[in-house]
Amino acid sequence: MKDGKRPDPDVIHPVKGYDKEIYIKPSITRSNIIAGEFSYIADSDFESHVTHHYEWNGDRLIIGKFCQIAAGVEFVMNGANHQMNAVSTYPFYTLEGWDMEPPSSSDMPLKGDTVVGNDVWIGQNAVILPGVHIGDGAIIGADSVVGSNVEPYTVAAGNPCRVLRKRFDDEMIGLLIKFRWWDKSIEEINSLIPVLTCSDIGKVRKYIKEYLSESSE
Repeated sequence: MKDGKRPDPDVIHPVKGYDKEIYIKPSITRSNIIAGEFSYIADSDFESHVTHHYEWNGDRLIIGKFCQIAAGVEFVMNGANHQMNAVSTYPFYTLEGWDMEPPSSSDMPLKGDTVVGNDVWIGQNAVILPGVHIGDGAIIGADSVVGSNVEPYTVAAGNPCRVLRKRFDDEMIGLLIKFRWWDKSIEEINSLIPVLTCSDIGKVRKYIKEYLSESSE
């Protein structure tokens, strides 16, 4: 291990003397936010980036392991939605003095949980809208507004966010999804760093194929 230290998923500040990058999981106080180990945000706080998140809607924000979330990213949850199947979208029920009970959940455009896979990179100031699912290994460009699902290992950007390209061919994506390096032990992940950071994709493909073959025997 580097400098004789073992990576610790339970520390909030993984960079000594620097408080503008934190591991998300140990900093969470809300039960409706779930994050995997070693996912980080480039800020000193994460929950302020999750807006309109009210317990009565029942929606959750679920983030996988080893995600990299840049500064200014916002996760807009279902509480931001207004009733759209009536003449007015004005939320009278939320404001003092108006005689309106909250609409039923069936009258609200609720989108369910927002889910971010593992090893996802979300660029600066991106906005993730309610109910979006972002697949493992995806990359979201800076300033994007993500309103629909993003498949694993694709690069997507823009407003509205559009898929620009796949990161790898279908065979390689399938291998990576089966490989699931983020679920391995810290020691094994540490030993895999030369593979995970190798730009020779053909070499990586060969390694993963052999690994999966040996694991299935």
